[in-house]
Amino acid sequence: MRKDRHNDELPFQKNNEVSLMNDSALHFYDELAEDYHLIFEEWTRAIASQGETLSRIIRSKLTASVTEETTLLDCSCGIGTQAIGLALNGFKVTATDLSPVSVERAKKEAESFGVELNGGVADFRSLDKDVSGMFHIVLSADNAIPHLLTDEELLKAASNMYKKLEINGLILITMRDYDELVKSKPKATEPRIFDQGKRIVFQIWDWEEESAAYLTNHFIMQEIDGVWKTKHNKTRYRALLREEFSRILTQAGFSSIEWQMPSETGYYQPIVTARKK
Repeated sequence: MRKDRHNDELPFQKNNEVSLMNDSALHFYDELAEDYHLIFEEWTRAIASQGETLSRIIRSKLTASVTEETTLLDCSCGIGTQAIGLALNGFKVTATDLSPVSVERAKKEAESFGVELNGGVADFRSLDKDVSGMFHIVLSADNAIPHLLTDEELLKAASNMYKKLEINGLILITMRDYDELVKSKPKATEPRIFDQGKRIVFQIWDWEEESAAYLTNHFIMQEIDGVWKTKHNKTRYRALLREEFSRILTQAGFSSIEWQMPSETGYYQPIVTARKK
């Protein structure tokens, strides 16, 4: 992993293929990194529960037992929710993300949990160039992939994940259930109320008429010392259907593509797994 880049030297900032995804997602996660834990009722509990659930699912799919040498690349690690949880469950985790602010926080948080996260800044469309080594598992959780708005970008990401996998390696990706969401195109998420009513988290969704994309306006409202403060961030997503993404994974070379729903796995989003043969 190239760890010595400064922000003005990141490949996705100098690349001629800079897209709306880069601008939208990079600013969204850089700005949200400091407060990202606030979207959970209790972040430390989310780390533990997601780590345990994803570990169980991964172990059920692997052909060999997990050891301290079982390598996992979390290529959209954010502030480390899944990466830290999986490191605590015995995986050797490399954590990368488009957002340098998020990556820096993930590393610091990992230290407080007593685990080490290797890695740094990388775009999951250029993992083959940005990340050294091969991995038994490549993970992208929490609806990161739908930031990619075109089939071309999705195929580039899937192909790069494929290149980073060992033979018979496993990919695991989680995203929102867009097959259901596109039927009603909801305008907002249900507000989640924490801290005895002193913290409220919700999103407003503006659907685009001529495409499958929508703009998410993300709000965190907190009462601090009797004063309500609101933080707002926004980014775009593609309402990516399961059939569409399965086709992309097949084009990238993956086989044994399988979708599992939250009712089957206990995880909060649909999960797709596939293998490199």
